[in-house]
Amino acid sequence: MAVYLDDVSRTFGEYLLIPGLTTKECLPGNVSLQTPLVKHRTGEKSQIELNIPFVSAIMQAVSDDGLAIELARNGGLSFIFGSQPIATQAEMVRKVKKFKAGFVVSDSNLKPDNTLADVLALVKRTGHSTIGVTEDGTPNGKLLGMVTSRDYREGKDDHNTLVKEFMTPFSKLVTGQLGITLSECNNIIWDHKLNTLPIIDKNQNLQYFVFRKDYDSHHENPYELSDPVDKKLLVGAGINSRDYKDRVPALIDAGVDVLCIDSSDGYSEWQSDTLRWIKENYGDKVKVGAGNVVDAEGFNYLVEAGADFIKVGIGGGSICITREQKGIGRGQATAIIDVAKARDEYAAKTGYYVPICSDGGLVHDYHMVLALAMGADFLMMGRYFARFDESPSKRLRIGNNYVKEYWGEGSNRAQNWQRYDMGGSESLKFEEGVDSYVPYAGKMKDNLAITLGKIKSTMCSCGTITIKQLQCNAKITLVSSTSIVEGGAHDVILKEQN
Repeated sequence: MAVYLDDVSRTFGEYLLIPGLTTKECLPGNVSLQTPLVKHRTGEKSQIELNIPFVSAIMQAVSDDGLAIELARNGGLSFIFGSQPIATQAEMVRKVKKFKAGFVVSDSNLKPDNTLADVLALVKRTGHSTIGVTEDGTPNGKLLGMVTSRDYREGKDDHNTLVKEFMTPFSKLVTGQLGITLSECNNIIWDHKLNTLPIIDKNQNLQYFVFRKDYDSHHENPYELSDPVDKKLLVGAGINSRDYKDRVPALIDAGVDVLCIDSSDGYSEWQSDTLRWIKENYGDKVKVGAGNVVDAEGFNYLVEAGADFIKVGIGGGSICITREQKGIGRGQATAIIDVAKARDEYAAKTGYYVPICSDGGLVHDYHMVLALAMGADFLMMGRYFARFDESPSKRLRIGNNYVKEYWGEGSNRAQNWQRYDMGGSESLKFEEGVDSYVPYAGKMKDNLAITLGKIKSTMCSCGTITIKQLQCNAKITLVSSTSIVEGGAHDVILKEQN
């Protein structure tokens, strides 16, 4: 006979937080959002701690090297998507590890025999007016010159004019040599009244640009998540349970800091085999998360196999239709509560704390606080990050609104059959995700500031200034459907928003 669970499968929208005593200590400026990422002994610090409790989803439409750099600079961590060739994923990891604050790898490059029309098209596509002119048109080719908006007049100059005829040639450029410090670059920029300083190697190959506007950039990211020794940004990567014996070594060689097995259903022998192989070959030097699961049984199974954190959630993502297609899943709030209880019991029994990650089900910002209060150590989000400039998807205009493309790893567009692998032939039998749009929201940093401000303010209202205090002291109540209506604007005529 089937096993029937007594509890109702509930979502975050069915709960509210009850205020606690807000003491004079409970100020947003005093709130710490630091949280452990990987397994550690109780009472000790985790080897990797996030400065904000956010990681980005392992998705093509979300987590590439560009978003990974920006999120790490703001205190979180990205797991670069694994549904791509091993070599290209490893190269994305390398780009993050090579990033240096203030040193920008050029994404706008042309050859001398390109035309002004090519310049205008590139500026329109990237939004960047500084273009490196290299021998082969690549970001790291031999630097021959530079083009900025001061070198041409769009309305008057012939668009067929070759770049080499109006660029600032290398002989007239002030450059810095690879290995120079950011402070030294800023001195050169100041002394020569420059807007941009190209950094080249000994063979004259372009390596970076340093911009005047980024003069104070390294002071603007106090929560940057980086290695305490070499100051390189931290980055994660997604793997699957098929090609891990080839993918894992390549990612480690590229410098990845943490891995995560990406699957819609992680309670499987496939994931156990993957975890055990990694631990047998690399021991605790390689940190790897697993999932997704929705109950204590799944949590304990993967932890015993060697997982360093556990991802919780099936079917709750905005683009996920696993529940609709297969009838598999659990309300995200109920899943977090159940798995958090199992985590705490495991910690009490073994002396090891295994962090859990809430993946999916977050509709409003206050749901993030609820997820943390219910026991999540950090949150994995896709839709939230897909809206930003830094995500890899295209920005489009539909009607009067700007949107960004956003598709699930279970969609035919992603073709990520490994994520839904049941050990059969290599194909996606049916879709468990959709192809969609999300409203464009601009820069990540600006939006993060608002979201984190809300989280800190809510925590203060709960009388807490750390995530651990929130998990121990938060008071949470179920709400009725009528109460949910009451919580929004009602019984008034709203003014039209321009």
